[in-house]
Amino acid sequence: MPKRGCIDYNDLVNKATVLLRQCRSVLQSVDPVSCLRTLETSHSAEIIGSENSDRNEGEIDGNRNEQRPLGSSTNVETSDSVEIIGFKNSDRNNGILDEDGVEERPLGSKTNFEQDKRNGCNGDFQENGEIGFFSDGRMFFLNRLENMSPSLPGEPKTVTLPELLHPVGSLVRVFMATFTSDVSWFLSYCQLPYHLPITIACHGAQRCWSANHESRTAAPYSNYPNLLLVYPPFPEVIAFGKDRKKQGVACHHPKLIVLQRKESIRVIVTSANLTPKQWNYVTNTVWLQDFPSRSSPDFSTLFSTIEDSLPDFAPQLGGFIASLISDVPSQAHWIAELTKYDFGGAVGHLVASIPGMHVKKSSYSETDLFILGKHSGHSQSTSMKYLGSAQVSVVGLGHRFHTAADSNGAQLKTLASFLGKFQGNARSTLEVLLKRNINIPADSNAMSVFVADVDEFSEGDSVQLGFLPRDTARWVSPLHDAGFFSFSAFIHPMETLAAVLGSSNTKVPLLLHVSQGANFVEISRLIQPDHIAPLCSLMASIQRPLGIWRLQEVLSQYKWPEMLETDFIYSSSSVGTSVNPQFIAAFSAAAGKRSANLPESEESDPEWGCWTTNHELRNASIKFLFPTIDRVKSGRHGVQPSRCLLSLPEKTWQRLRPAGIFHDAIPHPSNRLGYPMHVKVARRRFQSRTAGIPPFGWIYCGSHNFSPAAWGQVLLPSSESNILGPRLHICNYELGVILIVPPSDSSNYKQTGIKSRPDCAGFLMSRPSFVSQDMSSNGLANGGQIPYNLPPNLNPLGCKDLNRRMRPRWL
Repeated sequence: MPKRGCIDYNDLVNKATVLLRQCRSVLQSVDPVSCLRTLETSHSAEIIGSENSDRNEGEIDGNRNEQRPLGSSTNVETSDSVEIIGFKNSDRNNGILDEDGVEERPLGSKTNFEQDKRNGCNGDFQENGEIGFFSDGRMFFLNRLENMSPSLPGEPKTVTLPELLHPVGSLVRVFMATFTSDVSWFLSYCQLPYHLPITIACHGAQRCWSANHESRTAAPYSNYPNLLLVYPPFPEVIAFGKDRKKQGVACHHPKLIVLQRKESIRVIVTSANLTPKQWNYVTNTVWLQDFPSRSSPDFSTLFSTIEDSLPDFAPQLGGFIASLISDVPSQAHWIAELTKYDFGGAVGHLVASIPGMHVKKSSYSETDLFILGKHSGHSQSTSMKYLGSAQVSVVGLGHRFHTAADSNGAQLKTLASFLGKFQGNARSTLEVLLKRNINIPADSNAMSVFVADVDEFSEGDSVQLGFLPRDTARWVSPLHDAGFFSFSAFIHPMETLAAVLGSSNTKVPLLLHVSQGANFVEISRLIQPDHIAPLCSLMASIQRPLGIWRLQEVLSQYKWPEMLETDFIYSSSSVGTSVNPQFIAAFSAAAGKRSANLPESEESDPEWGCWTTNHELRNASIKFLFPTIDRVKSGRHGVQPSRCLLSLPEKTWQRLRPAGIFHDAIPHPSNRLGYPMHVKVARRRFQSRTAGIPPFGWIYCGSHNFSPAAWGQVLLPSSESNILGPRLHICNYELGVILIVPPSDSSNYKQTGIKSRPDCAGFLMSRPSFVSQDMSSNGLANGGQIPYNLPPNLNPLGCKDLNRRMRPRWL
């Protein structure tokens, strides 16, 4: 305390800082008058950070407090011991935020939510928790590193973890997904209430591979009774030898935060794990958007698709969260909570990866479906909208055809007779009958599968093939009985017959088509608590494009002119062991890359001009940003902080080295020099044909490193087993978001607000010019420098490019 009569200069400086920030808010606002009126009713913000704050003082051992992945993994990202240093000026109160995608707002009413979107008015972070900030999703942020000043005008916008959660007093519940975590640090650092419901999905090899559902959760903090750790399952199909006990290559790697409040919900996709090192000492990207509440829940929004020309943010988010909690029924309520909010204004497109062997998303077409209902009227009505399909199975074959139940082989002969009448091709499927069994005491949800005579179709003239697995029937039957959904099932006859005749196969693949049921339009009114867990399982089971197939689905909405491309880059902290020209070509093709040498008139064929491995070998499509050895060695704390953060295997380097595609990743702005980068960013840009129209393109930020494990490896079927078509082998859970500035001649150009603020995606970077430079003095291969003349605020990657090839021998 200053002596009486003395001037407290620190207090004057703090007040001047607040006043200056408010003045800048008014000047930069699109509606200065409304902004002034808002400021008149708000209190001046106090700078509450303290250099001697008990919460931030002293050292915290990351190894001691962090919830680390169990077991070894190919993908390693662990946090080293770090010091948490007290704030000199709290980041929670000292942010300089303006209208470029971020608007601070009072919380508590939907009217304020909409008004702040229109006004673009800024407030201040207040200690009493009344004011937070609003993001419309049109730009990416960088995390603000420890002791780093807030963003200056013209620099990338920065944000801290406490700022993202502020004000914590209005939070209803929190959902998070991370790889590594230090939960105790997170709870203390963000000052979360003890009663707040918090669900954190995290990685744990033993628990994620376990077949025991009870291993899926942990409640480690008795003083936080509503905090639950969830360990999402790794599917048996990707385990070594398809045996869970042998485990396999898999990783729970997304970084997602969902903050639910009564009047809004905030979705945050970042590249930072939930550790102090990642948020305070390593550069990471952050994307977020706030969505308003609805007047009443709308469950139908969970099933919108891109094909319907509707935003699919809700089903993508719901499907991803459902995949993480499908084994934890107590957390299924998260799916219902999402229906309370309006995601129609979503700016970004979510891109998810889920481990497994995935097939292309099916469409309800009779081309490859032999539908018995065409003859009998039994199949679903064509007036009921098709919602999707799920790959499940039929079990119990051994009991039906290889035991005393069929001692004389009569059932087997009948089945063979019915299947033998099928005239479809190898990829065609045959509809089978689903019949509820309500009188089985051992399983009230039991559902039988019958194969009927193709010619004389009737339930009386059929043979039972088996049952739906209990885990499948547990969600199919309640949703069917309530009339919310209609299910029809299809098998591959020849594959089924081979499984029945063999003695080793005990189950048969079954394609389950899901359509609207008779009560679907009333689902929001009729749904009961007992239906929420089955609905969550349905959301997790429905096929959606994942990994590079999702990338292709999103970007194929537009036609990207090859001749106008200015750059195509990817920056990540890890490059996969199995990355090769084939995978790079597949990724580039999914991103819309095509051969520019083919005539335009022949592009009516969707496969014509697609980027192939041959194209990639002749002309590399992507430039990769990755720090050189010298850059890592010159870090503020030497090599150690990057040793477990960066990964570029020697074999991968030698395999890709001849293409000359690696470029040094230089942190930007300059105050980030010396800090490791953990960003995962892909960006492709094009110059406009029309003068005065800014460049266009797209940018991705999220958790996907550049690897087949993250994005998926396409497996082409052999000619002998061409039943399901290409499959996508994905090892990891991942999540990212794509922002798109469409071509000016696109029908969607006027519908996106991103085009008017291109800095949000960094699309004003000038075309690079190559300058020859000898770098042999560094013991590296000769290379060329690419100076990017970047206005600092137009660089969402937080880095510049220099063509400087390296050999990561220190890893």
